Amino acid sequence: MEANTFSYWERTAFIDNADIIIIGSGLVGLSAALHLKTQQSALKVLVLERGFLPTGASTKNAGFACFGTISEQIAYLKKSSEAEVLRMVDYKWRGLQRLRQNLGDENIEYQQNGGYELFMDDEPGRAEESIGQLTYFNNLLKQAIGKPDIYSVVDAKIAGFGLGKVSRMIYNPYEGQLHTGKMMCTLLNKVYSLGVMVLNGCEIKKIENEGIGVKLTTSQGNFKTGKVILATNAFANQLFPELKVTPGRGQVLVTKPIAGLKLKGTYHFNEGYYYFRNIDNRVLFGGGRNLDYAAEETWDFGHTDTVKNKLISCLKEVILPGQNFEVDYWWSGIMGFGDDIRPIVKQVEPNIFCAVRCNGMGVAMGSLVGEEVATLALKL
Repeated sequence: MEANTFSYWERTAFIDNADIIIIGSGLVGLSAALHLKTQQSALKVLVLERGFLPTGASTKNAGFACFGTISEQIAYLKKSSEAEVLRMVDYKWRGLQRLRQNLGDENIEYQQNGGYELFMDDEPGRAEESIGQLTYFNNLLKQAIGKPDIYSVVDAKIAGFGLGKVSRMIYNPYEGQLHTGKMMCTLLNKVYSLGVMVLNGCEIKKIENEGIGVKLTTSQGNFKTGKVILATNAFANQLFPELKVTPGRGQVLVTKPIAGLKLKGTYHFNEGYYYFRNIDNRVLFGGGRNLDYAAEETWDFGHTDTVKNKLISCLKEVILPGQNFEVDYWWSGIMGFGDDIRPIVKQVEPNIFCAVRCNGMGVAMGSLVGEEVATLALKL
């Protein structure tokens, strides 16, 4: 007989009898829980999270509600098909609408101030390639967004934002921004209100399929359930090594408040590898994973001098030229990537399902990815 690590009260109130256990309390995991309870309110759903807060990127991302810059679409098209690029933009666009519908714009501080892609003085080739493809992508993506003229050249706005070393700029009015922390608080409160239990500080050691159900060995004791949904994104192949998910660390900084900060909207450059925005008159700035892919393919949070120095350099030369600033916060998040731009939503084994690999677009994709895996788990 297995030793009891939980009291009778703990077992009967918190531990036993979950119909479905979700591993991971990030955007995907909680969106799955929300959909399960919306579809079947009597279902007993338990979420296990190894961190104090969601581990990964759900509370650490930059809060960009975006579906891709022109240069990102060009990069996708080079390794995929036109139909697949359109499918993914449609997926991200619908995912953003579902996120807003589920949580409410006011609750997540959603603002649609548009997004800008910057091209530096020393990259005229990339600028010309992107501008040359504007008409093509506007026609293609109109099928997903339902709007004409998604991307347009707005070089005249560069000076007004106080940017340096930027020669060309492309604007997308349909991109937005949100408060990542409030997004997750609202989602947590919503699943709590439906009777979902979320237990933190519970790391999964082993998942064993027992045919009629699943046994989870955790840092807190053992759990048994009918079905399991794995929603740990970048950390998925720690439990299932065959899943093709590569971790990618994103390093982020936020400055102290800057008087008269002119930035409004979201900004990307270098194929989306760098991104910044104005939050409460501070600059949030992140990226640089492409400086050393190998070093950033890690499950370890933290920073490297290579990326930190580059971010500081870009702050001085591009974002805040000639202005004084001090960095107030540094942090990092771990995203999940793969060669295929589509997320992995599938049955891994009988009674075990996964929803992982959002390729750095979790805010846009997460709500639908969670719904998809919930639907799959209910069906099989």
